[in-house]
Amino acid sequence: MNKGYKLFGGFIGVLLLAGISAKANKTVGNMTDENDTVQAKPAATHIPEHSVIDEVEWVVGDEPIMKSDIEQMRLQGEIEGMKWGGNPDCRIPEQIAVQKLFLHQAILDSIEVTESDIAQTVEQQINLWINSVGSKEKLEEYQGKSISQIRSDLHDDVKNSKMIQQMKRKIMGNVSVTPADVRRYFKNLPEDSIPFIPTEVEVEILVRKPRIPQSEINRIKDQLRNFTDRVNKGETSFSTLARLYSEDPGTSRQGGEMDYTGRGTLDPAFASVAFNLTDPKKISKIVESEFGYHIIQLIDKRGDKIKVRHILLTPKVSNEDMNKALSRLDSIGNDIKDGKFTFEAACSYLSEDKDTRNNHGLMAYTDNQTGKITSRFQMKDLPTEVARVVDTMKVGEISVPFKMIDHRGKTVAAIVKLVNRIDGHRAKITEDFQAMQEVVMQKESEKKLHDWVVNKIKNTYVRMNDRYKDCDFEYQGWIK
Repeated sequence: MNKGYKLFGGFIGVLLLAGISAKANKTVGNMTDENDTVQAKPAATHIPEHSVIDEVEWVVGDEPIMKSDIEQMRLQGEIEGMKWGGNPDCRIPEQIAVQKLFLHQAILDSIEVTESDIAQTVEQQINLWINSVGSKEKLEEYQGKSISQIRSDLHDDVKNSKMIQQMKRKIMGNVSVTPADVRRYFKNLPEDSIPFIPTEVEVEILVRKPRIPQSEINRIKDQLRNFTDRVNKGETSFSTLARLYSEDPGTSRQGGEMDYTGRGTLDPAFASVAFNLTDPKKISKIVESEFGYHIIQLIDKRGDKIKVRHILLTPKVSNEDMNKALSRLDSIGNDIKDGKFTFEAACSYLSEDKDTRNNHGLMAYTDNQTGKITSRFQMKDLPTEVARVVDTMKVGEISVPFKMIDHRGKTVAAIVKLVNRIDGHRAKITEDFQAMQEVVMQKESEKKLHDWVVNKIKNTYVRMNDRYKDCDFEYQGWIK
C-alpha cells in the first residue's frame, strides 16, 4: 500500500512491539455514537484531553475512528520511519479514513476472502513474531495472551486488510499503459527523476548432490517408523511430533498441518500417497520426495483438494560426502577451462538440478511485481551463496566449487558461470522499457485510486472532531 496506508496490517505489528491492547475500555469525550459508553459526569465538568482513555475522533460512513487507532498508527510510523507528507496530526486520521472507505466499498461489493487464506496469513504473521522474539512463550508473554487468543485477535485485521487489497486491485483493474504513454511521460523528465535500474546479472549453475549413504537413509526411516508407533500406541499426537521434529519450516509450527491443497501443487510422490489416504486415524507409509522423507496423516478432503499434516526428515550430508561432490565439480571445472566441453554442455549432461539442467544451466525466477519469468537477477534476488560468489566475478568466469542450500532445503555443491552483468544505470527506453512501463503504470494506478477516493468522499457521511477542521488534508471534501 502507498505511503502510510498500512492501517490494518501495520497495526498487527504495533500490537506486538508496543504491547498495546486494541480498544481499551471506552470513555468518550467530545463525540459519541450509539455503541459507545459514556461515563456519567456533571454537565459542567470539563474532562482534560490527556485524561481521556479513548474517544471517537472521526466517523466515516458508519465506521468510527478511535483515538487509540490514531495513536497506534502514529507509533507504527515511528517504528517504520514513515513520512506522512504533512502534519501527522491531520494526515494519520485521514489515511485511516481512506482505508475505511476502501473497506466500506469492499463490503458493498461483496468482496470475499477465504478463511483458509486468512488463516495462512495469520499463521505466517505469528511465525514471524515467534522467530523475532525467540519462542512461542515469549510472544505470549509480550502480548499477555495465549497463541489461540492472538490468532483470534488477528483474524479480523487480516481479513480487513485483504479485503482492502482486493478492492484496490478491482479499482485499478482496467488501468493500461501504451508505449506512447511511456515515451510521453519520460520525454521531459529530469534525469535524476528517471528510475535507477540496479545491477543485474545472468548466471548459469551446475549442481551436484552429495551421495547419501544407505545407513543415513535407514536412520531417517527408523525415526519415522518410531514416530508412527508412538502415535498408534497413543503415547503422543502426530501434531506434537511434527512441532518437535519436522524439518519443514513452513508447517512444523502448525503441527505439520498444510492448508487445503490440490494435487498439482504437491510433489508427485507425496500427492500419490496423500490423496489415497482415507482414514484420519491412520498414518501413511514412508514417502520419499524431492525434499526428503515424510509420513502423512489425513485431516480432511474437499472435492479435489486435501488437507493433511506431515513430518519431514531430511538425511544429513557428511563432510566426507560433501568434499567428494566438491572435488568432482573441481574436476569438471578444470575440464571446461581446458576446452574439453563447454559449461553449458556440462550443465545439460552432468547437473543434478532439474530446474536449470534443461536450460543449459541458466537460472531464472519469477518477478514478484510483474509475474514474468526472467533470467536477469538483481543481486538481492539470487540465493545468498550464489550472490556472494558472483559479486566479485568477471563475465565469462567460472567459480570455484562451493556449498549452498537449494530451494528444497537440501545441501548441494555447485559451480557457477557469470554470463552477463548489466551495471546499475538510469533506465533507457530501448533497454529497460518494462521497468519504465511499470513506473508509468504505478503513477496511473495511484491517480485512479486518488480520483476514486475523492469521489467516494463526496457520497460518504463524514463527521470529525472540530480540532481537525483546520487541517490541510491530502484529499478534498472531508469537511462538509
